[in-house]
Amino acid sequence: MKTGIAVQDLQVRFGDFTAVHDLSFAVAPGESFGIVGESGSGKSTVLRAICGLAPVTAGAVRLLGDEARSGTPAFRRRVQMVFQDPYGSLHPRQTVDRMLAEPLAIHRIAQGAEAERRIAAVLDAVGLGKGFRFRYPHQLSGGQRQRVAIARALILEPQLLLLDEPTSALDASVQAEVLNLLEQLRRELGLTFVMVSHDLAVVTHLCERLVVMQRGREVETLDADDLAAARVTQDYTRQLMRASAGFVRAAAPI
Repeated sequence: MKTGIAVQDLQVRFGDFTAVHDLSFAVAPGESFGIVGESGSGKSTVLRAICGLAPVTAGAVRLLGDEARSGTPAFRRRVQMVFQDPYGSLHPRQTVDRMLAEPLAIHRIAQGAEAERRIAAVLDAVGLGKGFRFRYPHQLSGGQRQRVAIARALILEPQLLLLDEPTSALDASVQAEVLNLLEQLRRELGLTFVMVSHDLAVVTHLCERLVVMQRGREVETLDADDLAAARVTQDYTRQLMRASAGFVRAAAPI
């Protein structure tokens, strides 16, 4: 069964500081949804609140088409996260095999031959194969590490993936490979994505809709096609678009 997610009036506070103010959005099962904004806009905090790594001060997070409640083991199996930095998110002293076997053991899902089958299958799914199974992170490239991180998220067979800038730490030549892999996996496995990025080109490539955030608040919600065609209503979104276009050298005076 495909699973979507609904976030209603989400508020996240750290002491006296409010990182997210009353944010609401819904993602249909099988949809890819983006969250964009400048650094410090609260977009990564939203993902962390959804998966339980940041405190939810007010509001609610619930899965669509599933009775699992936020914070329960069933919810955690269905909702997995891929972090931004593949160099920091993998344990340096664990082999790929152990990193993939650990979630299965924690959730008591599979052991023995079934665990072996799942590990082999998920490595094939992310384009690595059995030759990478007993390597350590320092023996892998950045793109290979992120593929391992994606495999670790998929090993529990979740329905929803939270993607926190999944390609920003990678070389430009590798970013497209990882994005194409994620889109392929979404289609083949019927996954739902919620993706955070500051790169509007990445969001328009992978997502169907998105919310623009500034200082923890929603600025506007729009279709990715509207963003690509510059059909936006808010000045802040236009500023993000200009920033995303990159540096343009002014013409030299004659």
